[in-house]
Parts: sequence; C-alpha cells; structure tokens
Amino acid sequence: MALSYVWAGMFVVGFLAALGQWVFLGDTEIFKKIVDGTFESARIGVMEIALPLAGVMTLWLGILAVGEKAGAIEAVSRIIGPFFTRIFPGVPKDHPANGLIVMNFSANFLGLDNAATPIGLKAMASLQTLNPSKDEATDAQIMYMVLLTAGLTLIPVSVMAQRAILGAQDPSDIFIPTLIATFAGTLVAFLAVALKQRVRLLDPVVLGWVGGLTAFVVGVVWFFSTQLTKEQIQLVSKVAGNLIILLVIVGFLVGALVRKVNVYDAFIEGAKGGFQTSIMIIPFLVGMLVAIGVLRNSGVLDFIVGLMAWCFVQMGVNTDFTPALPTALMKSFSGGGARALMIEAMKTYGADSFVGRLVCILQGSSDTTFYIIALYFGSVGITKSRYALAYGLLADFAAVAAAIGVAYLFFH
Repeated sequence: MALSYVWAGMFVVGFLAALGQWVFLGDTEIFKKIVDGTFESARIGVMEIALPLAGVMTLWLGILAVGEKAGAIEAVSRIIGPFFTRIFPGVPKDHPANGLIVMNFSANFLGLDNAATPIGLKAMASLQTLNPSKDEATDAQIMYMVLLTAGLTLIPVSVMAQRAILGAQDPSDIFIPTLIATFAGTLVAFLAVALKQRVRLLDPVVLGWVGGLTAFVVGVVWFFSTQLTKEQIQLVSKVAGNLIILLVIVGFLVGALVRKVNVYDAFIEGAKGGFQTSIMIIPFLVGMLVAIGVLRNSGVLDFIVGLMAWCFVQMGVNTDFTPALPTALMKSFSGGGARALMIEAMKTYGADSFVGRLVCILQGSSDTTFYIIALYFGSVGITKSRYALAYGLLADFAAVAAAIGVAYLFFH
C-alpha cells in the first residue's frame, strides 16, 4: 500500500500546488502545463521506453536462454549460492535466480545498461517462481530491488562523455568520487535491508563476501587513481564493457554448442518472451511516469529544493552544494530529468566548477528508484511493494550524502 499512497499523493500534491499558483499567483497556464505533461509522459513511457525495450529484451532473453542451456547460469549459481542463500531468504543455493542476479549486478557495475535491464527482468521473473503470494514482494525480491536502486557502477561512461562534450579539462576526474559515493549508497542499502530482514551479518560467509567486495572496490579505486592516466581510464571504459558483452554472448553460444544444443532454436524460444514482457510493463511504467510529470510540472520539486536550501542557510551550513540539489532530488524520479538538470548545471556553472562536478557525481552514484520499482515489480505483476520504496529512497539519500561529502573532499 505504501507505493499506492505515494503514487496518489503525487497527483494530489501536484494539483494543490497548481491550484495555489492559479489562485494566489494568477497563473492561468499551470493546469495546461500539467495536463500536457501527462500526455507527454504517457507517450515517453510507451514510445521511448517500453517499445524500444522490446527489441533489447527479445535479444537478451534469447541469449539468456542459450546461456541456461549451456549451463553457464547454473555454474554461476553454484559459485555464489552459499552467499546468496544467506542474503536472499527463500532462494535455494542452486536456483537459476542466483546466477541471473549476479549477471545483472555485473552488467550494472560495468555500465552495460542495455544488457542489465533484460537480465534483471529475467532475474525478477525467476524470483517470482518462488513467490507464494504473486502480488506481494518477497524479502528476496525487496533485497534485490533495493540493491538495484543503489545503482553500483564502476565507470560512469555516459556522465564522463557528457563532461567531455561540455569542455571539461579532465572528464574522468569524477570517476573515483562517483565510485566511492555509489559504493557507500549500496553498502548502506544492503546493511539496512539486512537488519530489517534479520540477516546474520556476522556469518563468516557473509563477512567474507562483503569484505571481499569492499576490498575489490578499494583496489579498483587505488588502481585507477594511481596506475592509469585519464586517457587510459577512458580507454578502459570504452573497451572493457563492450568486450565483456561479446565474450558473454560468444561464451554462451560455444558452451551450448559443446553440449550439442540447437542454439538457434534455444534463442528463438527464449526471445519470444521479450515483446510480451515489454508490453506487460506499460501500465506500471506509464502510471509512474505520469505521476512524476505532474509533480515536476506543478513546481513541487522546485519548491522542495528551495525549502531545503533555505533550511541549510538557517543552520549555518555551507550552501555551495545547493544548486546541485535539483539533480539529486530528480534522480530518484527520472533518469532523463536528472540528466537534463546535470547538463543545465554544467552549462550554467561550468563543467569544472564545484557544482558542475557535484551534479555529475550525483548522476552517477544512484539510480531511479521509482522507475526501477515500477519496471521490475510491474514486469511480474507485483502491486504490494511493502518496504521496498522506503529502503530504496534510503539508499538514494545515502548516495547523495556521500556524493556531497566526497565532492567537498576532492573539489572544494
């Protein structure tokens, strides 16, 4: 019910804000702006997200079907099973969902968005097979969702590319701060949900995996910051992700051929679900995007940002970061909206300014919580998200706080 109240509240708050602007400010265009925005949001949800996603979904569901036949997903499940059975309640250690979740997190970590989304939806569908109450999220699905909304990413390729376009002297200088911020958000998200679900955090297996992953991230930070030039960082970001995608595809095909699988038939059989999944998510996607559009076009988000800035001034806190708050707030609602605000901030303040760098760190350190919950839960028909939204927003807050902190540390 929490998501239902939030969704309805967006419309009600947006309407009240518009009504106030009409009555007290004489703004006669505000209602038209909101209504036009609802039509545009609905169009974007179908024409620019769901239908284009159908092609990508068709491709990757086919590839994953081949991977399952090749035994690759089963192999990954066996490796990660002991850890996942402890943090994903109710998921057997040899269940296919384990391998799919690992592949999804890996794709997200490498910034491979086109591959990550279809794999992630497949993982959610696999988790749904274990769900005794099909319209209500399980603990395992909530843990998965919250970790996804944290958006752990190794190299924010698109952000660095935008910085280069806008003339940043060193487009990759936000790489290390972004990695620190996104890891902080992910760690907070994991610990918060683990405590809520009474996961045994002191279990040796959990400690070993979490400690190992932390050491890996620290090692990556050290390697990229001390051993690579900015040109080499950009080269790694350009080559590594695409190379890994091709290796996965070719590896699945070769593994299946070794097992004497009819790979083309396996691909076609798996790909058939791509279009159906894309169509299924349209109602959930349109509903959430329209509500976000109402909130944005009514000026509510701008008011919240202004109120937050005023509060920081009254507290005597340094407010150099406040021009970046619109990007931070928008990121939970809309990736495209946050990207537009990031670009606007860099154009206004300069790509190499404190604000210009901070908005880039914010853009790369978390994900679109409302969109992800609507997309993934919608794909399997879950309408009761329980505490997924609240903990997803907690992850966003942790990432924002960490982003501001590291921005002051590195660039202020």
